[in-house]
Amino acid sequence: MGVINVTPDSFSDGGSFLNPQAAIDMAVRMVDEGAAIIDIGGESTRPGADTVPVQEELDRVLPVIEGILSRCETVISIDTSKPEVITAAIGAGAHMINDIFALQQDGAMAAAAGSSAAVCLMHMQGTPATMQDNPRYDGLFGEITGFLLERIAACDAAGISADRLLIDPGFGFGKNDHHNLELLAGLDQFTVLGPPMLVGLSRKRTLGNLTKRSPGNRVAAGVAAAVLAVVKGASIVRTHDVAATVDALKVVQAVRQAGI
Repeated sequence: MGVINVTPDSFSDGGSFLNPQAAIDMAVRMVDEGAAIIDIGGESTRPGADTVPVQEELDRVLPVIEGILSRCETVISIDTSKPEVITAAIGAGAHMINDIFALQQDGAMAAAAGSSAAVCLMHMQGTPATMQDNPRYDGLFGEITGFLLERIAACDAAGISADRLLIDPGFGFGKNDHHNLELLAGLDQFTVLGPPMLVGLSRKRTLGNLTKRSPGNRVAAGVAAAVLAVVKGASIVRTHDVAATVDALKVVQAVRQAGI
């Protein structure tokens, strides 16, 4: 899953793709590099980020979705929690909803249920504005598992079938460095929940704290994290660095196949 943030303030690529044509060109490049999904976001979810008005988010993402689909065939994911954006993005051709609030915002569940789109349910402690204010857990895996099971059940009750769902433990969303490393080490514990697992570690702060490198220089660290995640059961890796990640995962796949 290639990441395109159509925002001025995302932690890694904020401002790079505010111009719709730049975003479309990058998405096409990512598809050429091997991305199977393009994730489009019009509101930053970095720690401390402010919310964006609905119309502004729509103005950012809809031209990009339409432009990408006019130039190539790919799966489009909309990274949003707003029901109006969910509905409009799907109307423009998006196939998947990537919601950091796991359809908890007013109207989001109904908007998703009224479509046939896939849905990724992510765990987050707090909100983007507060999530890194000293996050704490009595039991990291137990709390995340309990939340995801509750959201899976809520989707089922709303008529969203299990085969439309994905789960995401939410690296960096209300987790400190220790939490993130613990999650990666035990990621396979979430595979028993059923839905395929999506993970997003690309360029994140934990990788920067480990390597002492800026976001744009964390490619090697992100690739290492992606490989570990896939070995531990992740089905989709969300990344800013598609070519390098695809190359690394081709090696993982080849080794797996050789060992069958």
